[in-house]
Amino acid sequence: MIHKTESEKYYFEHLNEQQEALILRMRAACKKIAPLWPLENFVAVNPYLGFTEKTFEDAAQELSLTGGIQSTLPKVFYLQKIEEGIITEKDIEIALNKNQYKISAQEFLKKLNSTTGETEEPAILGTVSDISTHVTNKDWNRFMTPRISQWASVYFDQGQTIWSSADKQKSLFLAWKKEAEIDPTPEFTGLKDFRKRVKALPNNPLLASQKALEILGFKNQEPSEFYLHRLLLRLGGWSAHIARLDWDSKLYGGKDGRLLEFLSVLLCWEASLLECLNDPEILRQWNEAKDLGSLQNELKLANQNLSENLVLQEAFDLSNQRQLINKFKTEPKSEPIKNQQGKAQAVFCIDVRSEVFRRNLEMVDHEIETLGFAGFFAFPINYVPIGHDKGEAQCPVLLKTGPTILEKIPEEKAFQKAVKSRILNHQIQQVWKSFKSGAVSCFSFVSPIGLSFLPKIFTDSFGLTRPVPHPDKAGLSDQNFKKRTISLSSDYDSNGTIGIPLEQQIQMGKNALKSMSLADDFARFVLIVGHGSSTVNNPHATGYDCGACGGHTGEANAKVVAAVLNSREVRTGLLQENIYIPINTTFLACLHDTTTDEVTIFNEEQVPAEHAEELEGIKKSLLKAGKAARTERSIRMAISTDSAEAMIKFKSKDWSEIRPEWGLAGCSAFVVANRKRTKNINLEGKSFLHSYDWKKDEGFSILELIMTAPMVVTSWINLQYFGSTVDNQNFGSGNKTLHNVTSGIGVLEGFSGDLRVGLPLQSIHDGENYQHEPNRLQVIIEAPIDAINSILEKHPSVKNLCDNGWIYLLAMDDEGLISHRYSGDLNWEKLIQKAA
Repeated sequence: MIHKTESEKYYFEHLNEQQEALILRMRAACKKIAPLWPLENFVAVNPYLGFTEKTFEDAAQELSLTGGIQSTLPKVFYLQKIEEGIITEKDIEIALNKNQYKISAQEFLKKLNSTTGETEEPAILGTVSDISTHVTNKDWNRFMTPRISQWASVYFDQGQTIWSSADKQKSLFLAWKKEAEIDPTPEFTGLKDFRKRVKALPNNPLLASQKALEILGFKNQEPSEFYLHRLLLRLGGWSAHIARLDWDSKLYGGKDGRLLEFLSVLLCWEASLLECLNDPEILRQWNEAKDLGSLQNELKLANQNLSENLVLQEAFDLSNQRQLINKFKTEPKSEPIKNQQGKAQAVFCIDVRSEVFRRNLEMVDHEIETLGFAGFFAFPINYVPIGHDKGEAQCPVLLKTGPTILEKIPEEKAFQKAVKSRILNHQIQQVWKSFKSGAVSCFSFVSPIGLSFLPKIFTDSFGLTRPVPHPDKAGLSDQNFKKRTISLSSDYDSNGTIGIPLEQQIQMGKNALKSMSLADDFARFVLIVGHGSSTVNNPHATGYDCGACGGHTGEANAKVVAAVLNSREVRTGLLQENIYIPINTTFLACLHDTTTDEVTIFNEEQVPAEHAEELEGIKKSLLKAGKAARTERSIRMAISTDSAEAMIKFKSKDWSEIRPEWGLAGCSAFVVANRKRTKNINLEGKSFLHSYDWKKDEGFSILELIMTAPMVVTSWINLQYFGSTVDNQNFGSGNKTLHNVTSGIGVLEGFSGDLRVGLPLQSIHDGENYQHEPNRLQVIIEAPIDAINSILEKHPSVKNLCDNGWIYLLAMDDEGLISHRYSGDLNWEKLIQKAA
């Protein structure tokens, strides 16, 4: 829900020529800030989102200049990979050619080995606060960041703050300005007349920006886009949060502008700081830095150390690509011809963690066929849980939500009781929170009441109980929790139109089945397997859930898909679309817990009695697959295989566990092909797997959907892990043991500072080694190259990802071998591969 303010007069319309030019620069800087989703639906996002029109190398140089941001790991990491034989001279040779180096791999390596340690990083374009810190020996950045962050955490608070000082009814800029006009803190630190200078600025953020730029000396020139971007990076976390508010507003037809207002706040801080300090040396150095920043067209971003590291990163990516290509050299086993209806088909999310479970499920039961599809299963629903007054978007953040679906309990009396119970539970929790956090009551809370928590602390510590209820179970009895279902009935209530009309059910069912390449040859059971996770004391818990479901579990989507496709009316309607679902086929709504590798089936009661024994067999296979998957994962988690069962389940409810599972760490490939191409390959839980048969895709509309949605989303995930690994300070969230949740939307590392973005260190590193190594996504598609090219040509934003080196694109031939590599601008190079 987008926060509305009283000032909906739009500040950035009806502008004169000078203002238009300024807004264009400000927008260009704002565009480079990737959005950050809140903790309640912490979905992966590409931190380089605003740079995909540039090459990876150019973006790396610019980020280094403007924010000191690293786009590679230190050189020692790559030298170790060379020593281990993972990066070869051939990999380096190809990388050198791509980066237009005129030396051989041997000469390059000799040069690297002759240098001792990392060379000094180049200077970063300065701001007034940077220069003031250097001249006065007072860390003004360290002062400004908490001041702005503390104000923002109150202004954007989602119900965590007990006392609120910010006026949320005012626009972002005006709310900040009114508070800054009365906040004496800057003056206590030596900024004389700070409040007076802020008060003198216009209330209109655009006019205030113009005034601030005049004070900063930009009278006859426009501010450098680099400088404006640098300001946003100083508060990169809050900038990203505000960018997400603008993103959501535009997605649903509204206007942006909040990030422009925030940039105005930062410009006003810079101008006020320069005026208050009134230091000639600061002014002299600032004028030099300002002139340097204005020469952006002449700047040669030649950071030699970074340039060398980028060659090594390219070589490392190529080594990963080479190993992946080699996995596909084995001739795939021919699929047995089906003479009768299959036993079961299981449709999993394309998530890399599903690869481990799918492979083990197929090994323990050869009669179960697995498929991969984005975990919202082409049902972009708005899901309203019991007792909630608004829904959750159960779809990728790139998409608008579709129909609103209510969670129900079949018996009306039990349902109403559950609603009241959950609402009462929420109210009690709010009162309890107020008591614990109140100005007076917090002091009396610890001694008389704190001791009563000792038994629970003991049971929580030994994994006998969960420290807090599972969010889905909060306020519901075990009996009611098991009875939960969904309602497809079309109706109208406070949420607007709810349910899905029959015609829409038929259309959505058809689209889902065709997109899954599952429009015929249905087995007796079709498992629709969403996924979620089980963790406690983890602010980023939703980051382990399904990104395709908007940072929620896939339970709701699985239930809706199964209900739609089990409907007789829907099946009758699908006959008109030439889709015949046998009367004895049952769709099962399931949830795969990626922390424990347990699978829950929600609608067993719909299975006919004559198939009950068969269902029991499938459940046993799921149990065996879960055990095998846990054993495999225990090796990576450094758990003895003898204690894997107990330890993995214990981690899911251990409040002190900082690595309950590795999530998507290691993700580096996306395979779009029939399952037979990957069925006998161990992809080590590093590959997204999307089922696709191009021969059934008339007009390649499904391929277009895959390349413009799942391929983009998987690149976001891969680049979030990449950015969090190469520069956790700027694109990650640091040490999770120091996290404090702020405003109910994000975390601070410690008690103050900027809002943190990205993943914690513990999500990508085990304390000794990287569990996620920085490899850009390798996308393998089994389809004609002409079809792939036509889609790239039609969608420039997707073409940019491939042309500019943000992902690698590979084509698979009819024999299942990777035959061509995309080289840019719709050109491909032939890879000579022979089956082993």
